[in-house]
Amino acid sequence: MPGPSSSPPACPRPAPFRTEVNGTVTRIPPRPGQCLRTYLRERGWSGVKKGCDAGDCGACTVQVGGEPVHSCVYPAVRADGRAVTTVEGLAGPEGGQLHLLQRRFLEAQGFQCGFCTAGFLMTTVSLDAELLADLPRAFKGNLCRCTGYRAIEDAVRGVRHTEEPVAGRGVGRNVPAPGALDVVTGTARYTFDLDLGTDALPGLLHMKLLRSPHAHARITAIDTRAALRVPGVHAVFTHHDAPGRHFSTAQHEHPQDDPSDTRLLDDTVRHVGQRVAAVVADSEAAAEEGCRRVAVTYEVLPAVLDPEEAMRPGAPVVHDKGEWAGIARPGANVAGEVHGEVGDVASGFAAADVVYEETFRTQRAQHASLETHGALAYFEPGDRGAGPGRRLVVRTSTQVPYLVRRSLCALLDLPPGAVRVVAGRVGGAFGGKQEMLVEDVVALAALRTGRPVKLEFTREEQFTGATTRHPFTVRVKAGARRDGTLTALQLHVVSDTGAYGNHARNVLLHGCGDALALYRCPNKKADGFAAYTHTVPAGAFRGYGLGQVVFALESALDELARRLALDPLAVRERNVVRPGDELETVVGAERDLRIGSYGLGACVEAVREAAATEGPAAPDGWLVGEGSALAMIAAGGPGGHFADARVTLTADGTYELAVGTTESGSGATTAHRQLAAAELGTTEDRITVRQADTDAVGHDTGNFGSAGTVVAGEAVVRAARSLAARIRDRAAHAGPLTAHARATGTPRTVAFNAHWFRVAVDPDTGEIRVLRSVHVADAGTVINPMQCRGQIEGGVAQALGAALFEDVRLDGRGRVRTAAFREYRLPAFADVPRTEVRFTPTADTIGPAGAKSMSESPFNPVAPALANALRDATGVRFTRLPLARDRVWRTLAGGAARTPPGGPENSHG
Repeated sequence: MPGPSSSPPACPRPAPFRTEVNGTVTRIPPRPGQCLRTYLRERGWSGVKKGCDAGDCGACTVQVGGEPVHSCVYPAVRADGRAVTTVEGLAGPEGGQLHLLQRRFLEAQGFQCGFCTAGFLMTTVSLDAELLADLPRAFKGNLCRCTGYRAIEDAVRGVRHTEEPVAGRGVGRNVPAPGALDVVTGTARYTFDLDLGTDALPGLLHMKLLRSPHAHARITAIDTRAALRVPGVHAVFTHHDAPGRHFSTAQHEHPQDDPSDTRLLDDTVRHVGQRVAAVVADSEAAAEEGCRRVAVTYEVLPAVLDPEEAMRPGAPVVHDKGEWAGIARPGANVAGEVHGEVGDVASGFAAADVVYEETFRTQRAQHASLETHGALAYFEPGDRGAGPGRRLVVRTSTQVPYLVRRSLCALLDLPPGAVRVVAGRVGGAFGGKQEMLVEDVVALAALRTGRPVKLEFTREEQFTGATTRHPFTVRVKAGARRDGTLTALQLHVVSDTGAYGNHARNVLLHGCGDALALYRCPNKKADGFAAYTHTVPAGAFRGYGLGQVVFALESALDELARRLALDPLAVRERNVVRPGDELETVVGAERDLRIGSYGLGACVEAVREAAATEGPAAPDGWLVGEGSALAMIAAGGPGGHFADARVTLTADGTYELAVGTTESGSGATTAHRQLAAAELGTTEDRITVRQADTDAVGHDTGNFGSAGTVVAGEAVVRAARSLAARIRDRAAHAGPLTAHARATGTPRTVAFNAHWFRVAVDPDTGEIRVLRSVHVADAGTVINPMQCRGQIEGGVAQALGAALFEDVRLDGRGRVRTAAFREYRLPAFADVPRTEVRFTPTADTIGPAGAKSMSESPFNPVAPALANALRDATGVRFTRLPLARDRVWRTLAGGAARTPPGGPENSHG
């Protein structure tokens, strides 16, 4: 034993942290509790994405010791002594030749927005032969919101779709996207894929938002002193610091399209999750602690959560603002309304042999883009007409950088030259990023602190603090003669716009107008109301109201045909618009619509051919049915749309194309290069693109409303055509060879879509199994068949999710209960059947090079086609979405007997 004077034995020192990332050794230890995702991104490996921070989506997948892990839930300390590989390291430590799988994803165009691609690559490289043969099981931990998974499967299987460029023959070919190589190597730059270290952005502050726990309350006191004492907290912003102006988060060319009912920070909160205060600090952890220390005293007020109740006399008023705010009827909680009638529907119903009337309901749905909302505000030198000093730059995940700049300048009293808005590659949007939800508060904080500020939504905030699809209640009344000729159509629509009226009236206009305009009927009427409630706001969503109304109208027409003992498809064919018809929208919207080309007849014939062919058999004891639906959509943004383009012949003989359009996976950038190459007689690889930057061109309304190809694309065609003429006549011009053009998006053409399903239904469980899925699209001249097919497959997959199980559910206090992917079920690989995509042989007289848009329209006929097939199989008319398994089972188990397809079954689900 050691004597009293002996020193105690020294404890062995732990070995220093050491890991090897893509062949590079790092010894920087992680912070306590840090996950591997943030550790890797702080080291500059930005191919590792943040999609959920809960291990649900797989966007952050990396390999540790050769095994795939979700790095957002993998402790960074566990990488000690192990090799880590991210997507940047797939090509080897030297970054040489691409990995085989990276080449395959390039050749199959196995992505759209690309935010999930690195995760799929890192999962796939780890698969053994057994899992490669069972991709639904292999990909159960990876989600894609864009592709519908077929392109990903093609990439894994080595199916090649891309073609080599041919000079002057860009249109109609499967040329790859210009950012494809960056996507598969992990070097594509999304909003936060920048060096955010002290050298690039000294003094960077991180923002977190304190959100309301109440559906409706007045803030009577707010104390920020304790929050400001948190080490690292620099400022706390409340309604006392916010501009007094009201605005709309919705971004349209004409701001008056939407009610000005929102403040940057308000002293009245109108939904659970509304922002109350913004804390900026040296770290996210400090900002979060600062939020916890803000003391808020609320006077809780009565709340109304149902739109029908909200419009009744005596209901709590959501907004008490006057007519100046653009609210239709504030005291009645009506944010916007539409009304219209042609003919006389009363006489039309009197002349009908059969009248069908029913109420249909659609639910809230989340956009669920894998890249959440986020923005980074900082300063750069320059005046740009604003005087000497620093210019505010806002880098943001948006579909509308030019409209965001305009809104920021109006809200914060800044001249246009003092603000620049830039979008990196956008990781999915689907209409959800046609809002200003983060840029305003980030810009305010940067201006007040004089330092760069970053805000990135969590996945929970995306559900509770962003927007959803509008829930609709649609009462349809339809009358027809015995031969199926329609005599009257009537719609009564109530939409729930939530706590704020962004997009409220325009969604009604578009939904009711385009749905009714598809059918020739002498007597039509529509009444629509967008009601305020104390719930999470609704906003722009793929289809913009049309999917909700089409579900109701196409279901009603199917039921009307069955009661007449007629073929539902034949009844539709008898009544649809014809070439040369004037499109009657009833509600007075979209008077500039034209039938630029007519492929609807070919859509119907293709559906008929599909129904005549055999397919997979159903399991024994399952019920089998078929159903179809049609839809028409305006190709171009509502309320006006403008786009500028500039093309320059550079000194080395290549071209630079400048456009304002963002790239969120719609393929607009690829289409723009193809259109320009066709006009210039060159190949796409000789054209570089500058885009999504308010310094790029004069103006661009934005990549929404199906306008990226048809409006900005037309501007590109005009500019390239002008430059080609200047090149031919070079001697007559001095100076640089540049051409500029603008497109207005007026008049607008329409696109037609049809969908057909054959389904099997298990009456013992309520499971719906898709046996065949066929989608027919009148897309005009298809600029890039591979990418257009991908848009359709992705739209169908997203629509199937909304039809079958997606549902943003609220509790009795207005709180979102499904604020994570594991609670809000997105379609995974195993959930999405392969859809057969067919194009009609048309060329449009309005769209660029004869093209129409296909980003939104595939969504719209899917739910009614599925519901009609379910009706055919079970004899039950389901009137509410989603067609969830438990709902189907309960309805069938409740005693609803199957009737023949033409029978008058009145049971509802």
